[in-house]
Amino acid sequence: MFVRRNVTSLAPALAVAILLTAGCAGQDHTKPDSEEPASSATPHGYVEGATEAAEQQSRLLLADPESGDTRVLDLITGKVHDTARRPGVTALTTDGRFGYFHNTDGTQVLDGGAWMVDHGDHVHYYRAKIREVGEFPGGTGTSVRGDAGVTVVTAADGKARLYPRAELEKGSVSTPVRLPGDYAGAVVPYAEHLITLTGESSARATVLDRSGKQVAALEAECVDPRGDAVTRRGLVLGCADGALLVHEDDGAFTAEKIPYSEDVPRQERATEFRYRPGSSTLTAPAGKDAVWVLDVTEGAWTRVETGPVVAANTAGEGAPLLVLETDGALRGYDISTGKETTVTEPLLRDLPEAGPGGTATPLIEVDRSRAYLNDPEGRRVYEIDYNDNLRVARTFDLDVRPSLMVETGR
Repeated sequence: MFVRRNVTSLAPALAVAILLTAGCAGQDHTKPDSEEPASSATPHGYVEGATEAAEQQSRLLLADPESGDTRVLDLITGKVHDTARRPGVTALTTDGRFGYFHNTDGTQVLDGGAWMVDHGDHVHYYRAKIREVGEFPGGTGTSVRGDAGVTVVTAADGKARLYPRAELEKGSVSTPVRLPGDYAGAVVPYAEHLITLTGESSARATVLDRSGKQVAALEAECVDPRGDAVTRRGLVLGCADGALLVHEDDGAFTAEKIPYSEDVPRQERATEFRYRPGSSTLTAPAGKDAVWVLDVTEGAWTRVETGPVVAANTAGEGAPLLVLETDGALRGYDISTGKETTVTEPLLRDLPEAGPGGTATPLIEVDRSRAYLNDPEGRRVYEIDYNDNLRVARTFDLDVRPSLMVETGR
């Protein structure tokens, strides 16, 4: 049964999402962004304190763990913005708007000031000021997952807390709602519910409403769960024998396995997915010299044999698989054939060991038209046109080592 319940503290956040959705029906998308709204009515897509734009307003959030320096690179203007130093930062993640700087004591939250609202048949793009928000408690091993209504912080001990998204958008971290129980991995918001895994070596997916009450227990098991990704086709969870796809349709939740076509050694499993938000094609290293590509729509895995892998990603259907290899060159592969189609000159120097267990920090972020490759040692970021033979479209020189990077505004 499809249950929609929300605790009182989450109502403002969910109300914002509902109002944004309701306000889209029958509106005119052709007016320029600079046109002043009529005073008699709230303009379509209006968000207080933000400017709506006609195109994606991407920004890169960057951090140097050694110095603690952080920056925001605006990909529309090309300007670099200084942000607070964060000594001890060990990881950087995002939900598309907020940057989460993880360290041993907690997770600091930065509003990157660029985001999108996807209504399925159309999308709104926004930009606003960059600002500090606050800090979530929880040290090493903490995961953060969010959507338009809530942000969920899951600690290494399996305890989870929900924060209203609307409060983060206002610039503050409010008192969270504590979820009952312990969870095996990140608690992930999906389809106005929460998907959790309970159990240890063999976990089962459970659907909760946003007050933490169980709505459904799904039968499929996920042995040794590692990695998750929300796609248009559902939530993908990495398992020892492949993936578990949790899907919602008209209030009913189902789970189905997408198994590997062969036995896969533990060190060659897909455990951390990289993909373009909004896509249903996921990538993950398959050991040191290959990349897994998971087509969620088709429910099929493809193993692409490459050279030694440092980083990989793809924009999805029809786009090449992008692989940075240890020679510093970026390569494009045809996913269907596994053949290399394009290679650049070496872009990065002195790369560390490749593959799981290595210390390589370069990675590839992908959006609808460009890919971004960070070069920590060279103190730069490359913008790559992956539709034009991996042409380097722009190079951004920086005053910090961008060892950690995420893209917002997508």
